[in-house]
Amino acid sequence: MATGAPAQTDKDLASIAEARALARRARAAQALLAEYSQAQIDAIVDAMAAAVTPHADTLARLAVEETGYGVVADKVQKNLFASEQVHAFIKPMATVGVVRRDEAKRIVEIAEPFGVVAAIVPSTNPTSTAIYKLLISIKARCAVVLSPHPSAARCITRTAEIMHEAARRAGLPDGAIGWMTTVTLEGTQELMKAREVSVILATGGMGLVRAAYSAGKPAYGVGPGNAPCYIESSADVSKAARDIVTGKSFDNGVLCSSPNSVVVERAIDEEARRAFAAHGGHFLSAAQGEALAKLLITPQRLPNPALVGKSAAYIAEKLGAIVPPGTRALLVELAGVGRDFPLSIEKLCPVLSYYVVSDWREGCERCKQILRYGGMGHTMSIHSRNEAVILEFGLHKPAFRIVVNTPTTHGSIGLTTGLDPAMTLGCGGFGGNITSDNITPRHLLNIKRVAYGIREVAANGPDRPVAGLRPEPLPVSGSPVGNAGTASQPPLPRPPARPVPEPVSASTLSSRIDQFLAARGVARPGGGSGATSAASSPPVPALTPPPAPASAQAPAAPVPFVCEDDVRAAIRDGRKILVGERTIITPAARDAGEAARVFTWEGWRL
Repeated sequence: MATGAPAQTDKDLASIAEARALARRARAAQALLAEYSQAQIDAIVDAMAAAVTPHADTLARLAVEETGYGVVADKVQKNLFASEQVHAFIKPMATVGVVRRDEAKRIVEIAEPFGVVAAIVPSTNPTSTAIYKLLISIKARCAVVLSPHPSAARCITRTAEIMHEAARRAGLPDGAIGWMTTVTLEGTQELMKAREVSVILATGGMGLVRAAYSAGKPAYGVGPGNAPCYIESSADVSKAARDIVTGKSFDNGVLCSSPNSVVVERAIDEEARRAFAAHGGHFLSAAQGEALAKLLITPQRLPNPALVGKSAAYIAEKLGAIVPPGTRALLVELAGVGRDFPLSIEKLCPVLSYYVVSDWREGCERCKQILRYGGMGHTMSIHSRNEAVILEFGLHKPAFRIVVNTPTTHGSIGLTTGLDPAMTLGCGGFGGNITSDNITPRHLLNIKRVAYGIREVAANGPDRPVAGLRPEPLPVSGSPVGNAGTASQPPLPRPPARPVPEPVSASTLSSRIDQFLAARGVARPGGGSGATSAASSPPVPALTPPPAPASAQAPAAPVPFVCEDDVRAAIRDGRKILVGERTIITPAARDAGEAARVFTWEGWRL
């Protein structure tokens, strides 16, 4: 082993082997899943959502017991959000075949699945994220392999088992949903780098997200949140305080879009403090705040895992502070943002930093500072009735989800806003992410475009419209619209129908097998020629003999029969086998031939 190379344990090697095997199975299933119809996909997704919904409570309890993070009731709500609200949002979504027609530009858009998804699932939101990622992946016709966080492997595995069983009964191919059971960092990295994987959905710490972006393939990663919440002087202060405490205490603050800082205008500071106290907030003294910073924030500027996802009462007890019964969040007033103010980072527990500013302009700059210190591109909220100020925040804040008069936790994921329901939230260019969107099945699709000519290229002048090309309706599958054409324009073709091969009769099949055996010097036992005579059977083309190894050209006509020996010979000779819709291919030959890519298909499958 090279000096300085990390030693791999037996568990690491087992995890790597499992990742490779799951990726291979997923790739084989992907070829089948890509051919499913919209009705087949929808039936499978419906079955998955229906199966996991009754288990929302059980899975939430299992998650809290296994990880020690969060609140059971809140995890139930997140599970139901994923299995019901996300499902309701994606249910009518077209993800197969023609998904859009631009009749003015005469462009037809066709959806293709991205390919195998490596889905990394965190310990903070384990079961809800697993539900969500499985649903959007299968909806996009993408096979998926889950890599659970090691401290949440049991609850994530149980979630996957429930949904996989329902999907399998509804017709999902074997291997289209997989999950790692031996989980190590090395195994997860192997999964992300596997050549069979096409795209990564990474939810976790910054190290994991960076590894996903370094895997050499497209990745949707999620950065930290550190969401600031600004209360402007025109706001309903009581509602603002209630929303912020509700968002911060929801599942004990483990969501990345949970509030982390409160920024309040000085004119309403006293009113805001009273409102926070009324809704379960408790302000710590300056000395208690310093002690909390030492207890909660590690030297690496990360939250102490022992306090992540714990309640405000639990944290206060560890701090030795006495707080009123019913305390839901702890607040600490800070004078700045950065390394000298440890509590200005994302905290992943019910602790809020509190800032007082002179007006909305100073508040605007303070929110920018907070976002730049670990939350770029993610989420913030503004509580205000002043539309002009709200727009200014929208125009100038480096966050891609600016929710108004609602908790950041619930608003960012689309629970209390009109944003796309999602458990993975992109941070765009500000956060080093590929997208600023809430991730949906659309992000797991590639779009093909069929574009008809609408202008001529003039030899000695400007381009001009093609005669007769008016914005007429584009053709729709199964409909004659647009197929009549005009005197000056050929009709638009319908989307090509998949040819249905004619059935092969028993007599024809028997005759072809006889020819195949005869070509190899094997006679039918008893000297018979099959169930029917050659005179009564339809003419069958002669079996094309294999070309000499020196010839790399495919035969002129498709062969009638292919067995595994034919595939082995083609691989050895470095040639292709031309097959057609009427070619009989044994299962073993099909598997070997498709894996080695030796088949050349005649006609529509070319």
